[in-house]
Amino acid sequence: ITSPVAFDILPLKLHPFSQSTPTGLDCVGWKRRVSAPVLTDGALDKTALTDDVGSEEDLYEDFRSSNHRYGHSGGGGEQLAINELISDGSVVYAEALWDHVTMDDQELGFKAGDVIEVMDATNKEWWWGRILDSEGWFPASFVRLRVNQDEPMEDYPLKVEGGKEDDSRRFGMGQTTKDQMRTNVINEIISTERDYIKHLKDICEGYIKQCRKRADMFTEEQLKTIFGNIEDIYRCQKKFVKALEKKFNKDHPHLSEVGSCFLEYQTEFQIYSEYCNNHPNACMELSRLTKVNKYVYFFEACRLLQKMIDISLDGFLLTPVQKICKYPLQLAELLKYTNPQHRDFKDVEAALNAMKNVARLINERKRRLENIDKIAQWQSSIEDWEGEDVLVRSSELIYSGELAKISHPQAKSQQRMFFLFDHQLVCCKKDLLRRDILYYKSRINMDDMEILDVEDGKDKDFNISVKNAFKLHCRDTEEVHLFCAKKPEQKQRWLKAFENERRQVQLDQETGFSITEVQKKQAMLNASKQHHAGKPKAVTRPYYDFLMRQKHPTLPTTLPQQQVFMLAEPKRKPSNFWQNISRLTPFRK
Repeated sequence: ITSPVAFDILPLKLHPFSQSTPTGLDCVGWKRRVSAPVLTDGALDKTALTDDVGSEEDLYEDFRSSNHRYGHSGGGGEQLAINELISDGSVVYAEALWDHVTMDDQELGFKAGDVIEVMDATNKEWWWGRILDSEGWFPASFVRLRVNQDEPMEDYPLKVEGGKEDDSRRFGMGQTTKDQMRTNVINEIISTERDYIKHLKDICEGYIKQCRKRADMFTEEQLKTIFGNIEDIYRCQKKFVKALEKKFNKDHPHLSEVGSCFLEYQTEFQIYSEYCNNHPNACMELSRLTKVNKYVYFFEACRLLQKMIDISLDGFLLTPVQKICKYPLQLAELLKYTNPQHRDFKDVEAALNAMKNVARLINERKRRLENIDKIAQWQSSIEDWEGEDVLVRSSELIYSGELAKISHPQAKSQQRMFFLFDHQLVCCKKDLLRRDILYYKSRINMDDMEILDVEDGKDKDFNISVKNAFKLHCRDTEEVHLFCAKKPEQKQRWLKAFENERRQVQLDQETGFSITEVQKKQAMLNASKQHHAGKPKAVTRPYYDFLMRQKHPTLPTTLPQQQVFMLAEPKRKPSNFWQNISRLTPFRK
């Protein structure tokens, strides 16, 4: 499965803290048909938690007697709501976020931007839908419900050759209709922002404040791990929502000019990067704590006394990750219904690009941090490793492949596997019998090197004839390393990879990207545990192809892979080591 979108948008996860519908969308067309509990923005009559251990224990006892199960997700109310609409004869549309490429005749294939009629949402992960005359299963996380459910299909922007929208269709709808559509989107942005502020307030006051009162249960370090910088996000979002409300035209919402607000806060939104990067650690720490009953009961006490809905803490902590990636979706929807003559058009257009860049930055940092686990696992699979860990200086595998390394003074040629990371090039030797086993041989510091393209023919330094060659020259010591590729195109790929390595190093310096010592140590510790548990056998290509040819049963059992935050669910399954390493190494047995 491939995802052609320019940035990794999290699919809209039908937020549980909506004011209007169980889907979390302020859909005018649905308000008439669906009634849902309303959470007001006003101050609730909350009973504060106290340090009275007796009352807390009474509440714990109630949980024990009721066999309360931590982690209940609320019973899938959003699926029930969608299916209720469908059973009432309403048509529910969803818009594809990514391509869904499938060879299974029971699945529904589509491209990003396609509109799908949702016919059955009973299953949480796979929905049944229809496009024209085709029906089939499709992954729910690949789509988002349309904000304007009442928008007629004939008014929906068509794709023309080149992937651009047909402007005549886009601007062809009546002005009144378009103003109403823009009003819907503006209302959704404002209302979900208010809901989100209340959500953040509940976490800060309902959980963090009470946790700090229990120094016997939580250290400050634990609280930092669990909640990250969510208090900073809360302060930022409070300022942002005030700015939005100043720009909101209550009498004529479609005239609101909100684009400038997103432009003003685009830099501040980068604080989400720290939160998203920490979120996996938060999930792990919560998983560890909730194995002890007193923490389970304490968190539930916090939730109930704050009058929050029935979702576990890890579910609540997921929403900031989803929120920052929802902004580009909302702005894209807003731009669709904003006329070029509108005073807000240029700002909304710029805001959309700005928030895409924010999402790209966050996703890139998230991807880099997830990569360190793979790199640590890769290093643990290398035999006879010497010196410092790769993660001490590097966090990205740029390129890898086989080259002939020619050494002084005998100009002896040796076939080696090379792995180019940011800041260093690692050299390994294949086992003579087991070609999937590698032995560490050496490494080269790329910060001191310059790359020299070598013409085919006799090399003066080594006094030998070479083909498809290049050199690494150390500026400080004048040391020279000569390499030969098997084919000209392989040589060009290596030269391009060296350019990318320098570009990556420079970008990291400009953006301030770094990995903490704690993250490095944790990655190496996890890899060490997996390595000592025993190295699984490599999956051969024929067997892998056989697995890939197997069709799903009536209902697909697993979600396709997608380029998206690996945080779409509160609890993540650990990735398989050999599946990860197959992406890093080009060799096969």
